[in-house]
Amino acid sequence: MSSGAAPSAAGAPRNLVLATVGFALNFWAWALLGPLAPGIKERLGLSFTAQSLLVAVPVVVGSLGRIPIGALTDRFGARIMFPLVSLATVVPVLALSVVSSYPALIITGFFLGIGGTAFAVGVPLVSAWYPPARRGFAIGVFGVGMGGTAIANFTTIRLGDAYGEATPFLLVAAILAGYAVVAFLLVRDEPNRPRPTTSVWARTADVSRLPVTWQLCFLYAVSFGGFVAFSVYLPAYLRIAYELAEHDAALRTAGFVVLAVIARPVGGWLSDRLHPVPVLVWCFAGTAGFALVQAFQPPLTPVATITFLGMAALLGAASGGVFALVGKVAPTDKVGTVTGVVGAAGGLGGFVPPLIMGWVFDLEGSYAIGLMLLSNIALAAAVYTAVRMRDRPDEATATSR
Repeated sequence: MSSGAAPSAAGAPRNLVLATVGFALNFWAWALLGPLAPGIKERLGLSFTAQSLLVAVPVVVGSLGRIPIGALTDRFGARIMFPLVSLATVVPVLALSVVSSYPALIITGFFLGIGGTAFAVGVPLVSAWYPPARRGFAIGVFGVGMGGTAIANFTTIRLGDAYGEATPFLLVAAILAGYAVVAFLLVRDEPNRPRPTTSVWARTADVSRLPVTWQLCFLYAVSFGGFVAFSVYLPAYLRIAYELAEHDAALRTAGFVVLAVIARPVGGWLSDRLHPVPVLVWCFAGTAGFALVQAFQPPLTPVATITFLGMAALLGAASGGVFALVGKVAPTDKVGTVTGVVGAAGGLGGFVPPLIMGWVFDLEGSYAIGLMLLSNIALAAAVYTAVRMRDRPDEATATSR
């Protein structure tokens, strides 16, 4: 570590658990519109493009917001930022229980994106508490928090049907408020972490000049962006392409998310023990193959089910592999800022595909073109990783430290 001080191990497990829980709860809130979007489309008579925009707005806001939130976490620490982000997310969650028009839902979705910035709070917290040799696995475990999107798919419609439409929003808001209190009382930043002295914008400009930042942005846009895109758009895809019921589509999407969540720490663990580059190459190449198969819309059972579960596992593992690289190459006092920039790229990677899928379907009545594009991009990421990133981690680590 650039500070020359080894992280204390005493508080590492506790802070890892608290960060993971906070990440999951904020992502639960962030993903609330995904399972509701098909029903909103039918109720308001929206086009597929309008439906895609509705679920994409929180994604893009949560992605771009990670840049300032990551830099602020470097400055003020996760003990301050986790409660602030959680409390700020409570407001749009409560608003979802009362708004009904499309413009109001878009505005609410904009502020709901704040929940997606929690990622940029947790990564620097976890990175500071764990040494480089264990950082990939630790950040992978933290990444399990993205399972909050699975909770949203499992519970939102069921709770609304059973106890009233407002119930899921009131429940999430109450849990987030409770977590904010717990985080303020129990989260502790690693005592030896460096405190930056420059401004948020100066640090962001500084890390933007590092070539490895943009290389990681591309890889994370493909891996995590692919996961986000499927987790928010898969319910609509399954309902249209395979004529599934709303509950069935949401349940299958939740299964996709759960598998990706489980695979993320596996990707970090493999990256710690092997090397992130071969892990990423195999994950991206496999994703390209599965997306190519799905472009031909095979039967749901068993082929399409296998392709989606395969993509879930590979995209989850690749996301863990990319942040194993971040933990190795980012300067210690800039981990939050680098995480914010790279995390923004990942979220933006999830913003574009749903819009393309909806736009192409409106024009052609088919998802094949969108899935072929995903296959081509994943294959390009595999080739780029194999050719350009093979020696990059060690060189970057040496440079940054």
